[in-house]
Amino acid sequence: MFPLRRVGSKILEQWRAPVVAAKVHKNYSSDVVTPQPLSVLTEDELAMKDTIRKLATEQIAPLVKKMEDEHRIDDSIRQLLFDNGLMGIETPTEYSGSGCGFLTMMLVVEELSRVDPAVAAYVDIHNTLVNSLFMKLGTEEQKQKYLTKLCTEYAGSFCLTEPSSGSDAFALKTVAKKDGEHYVISGSKMWISNSDVAGVFLVMANADPSKGYKGITCFIVERDTPGLSVAKPETKLGIRASGTCMVHFDNVRVHESSILGEYGKGYKYAAGFLNEGRIGIASQMIGLCQGCMDATIPYTLERKQFGKSIYSFQGISYQIAHLQTQLEAARLLTYNAARLKEHNMSFVKEAAMAKYYASEIAQKLTSKCIDFMGGVGFTRDFPQEKFFRDAKIGTIYEGTSNMQLQTIAKLIEKEYSQ
Repeated sequence: MFPLRRVGSKILEQWRAPVVAAKVHKNYSSDVVTPQPLSVLTEDELAMKDTIRKLATEQIAPLVKKMEDEHRIDDSIRQLLFDNGLMGIETPTEYSGSGCGFLTMMLVVEELSRVDPAVAAYVDIHNTLVNSLFMKLGTEEQKQKYLTKLCTEYAGSFCLTEPSSGSDAFALKTVAKKDGEHYVISGSKMWISNSDVAGVFLVMANADPSKGYKGITCFIVERDTPGLSVAKPETKLGIRASGTCMVHFDNVRVHESSILGEYGKGYKYAAGFLNEGRIGIASQMIGLCQGCMDATIPYTLERKQFGKSIYSFQGISYQIAHLQTQLEAARLLTYNAARLKEHNMSFVKEAAMAKYYASEIAQKLTSKCIDFMGGVGFTRDFPQEKFFRDAKIGTIYEGTSNMQLQTIAKLIEKEYSQ
């Protein structure tokens, strides 16, 4: 078990404090230090990355095919994630979390994705959406009641998307009607990750449709609340072990104290926290890309045709060099967005760029790796076909590629219009 809680605060301190050993620029005052390269990690971050890689390789990898076939994350793996502090990476230690920084969380997602992007999705969505919303918006009573359990007992789900509202997320039809000190929630949510096992749901519902999207409010709904039902998991192309279900609310009654944050601010919370989540998806994509390359390049070095390794042919090695360059560019975009977020700087454009680029190159890279493998790459005996299927979701969830381009374009226009 990795002692996350012991190193979490140290990681943040190391990156927020001046780097004592950094090289000082010549011809400048001694208090000016050279910024750290994006890919340079602290000792604790490196230890975390290495430990999660070992955990994923030794304990998760043997169960990947089983979980893929059963369309669910094995109970032992879910318990493993809780036991190792991975279900509360950024959550403060007083709520049984690990107290680490945002980049550390992205490193965890990246390393898990090298082995199984479905497990990484489970961890990422739980941390970047559910835990983050509770940490930043919850009352102390709500934090005490839910955060500790989210770190130690059960996963959470973020319920925004509906059958009639995808990219147009605020056209949702789920309503919450006031009834004395309670609200009665009615409607259905679609494509809800972790809903197969979630113990608590954060539900976006319109408490005042006359105000349009400004009536959208975030409600905390526990799984055993009467009227809440979860449909069977969808049979998906990729990340099959990640539970994705429809969630129905049939006159679900919750107390007004179940509002998370402010009344009518749900639209703002959804948009804001999805920006963080997009960095998580970028991390997932670069992780699965790295896993796919790690499984492919050794094969090209060993596979002989015409008396030599296929890697020795420029037609193969040059393509690999090109893909590795794109992967490194995606990684730097992702780390940059994570660092900006961790330092409370503007990161919306950078998050959109990271998700867009990482998810687009993931489709290309995994497809080419199947080509390099030849016929065996088309079988389930090798991991490339799974990485290829898993990569497709990256351009769809938490904002499609077109929505990322729209965000980037708007922010560019804003920069040049000032």
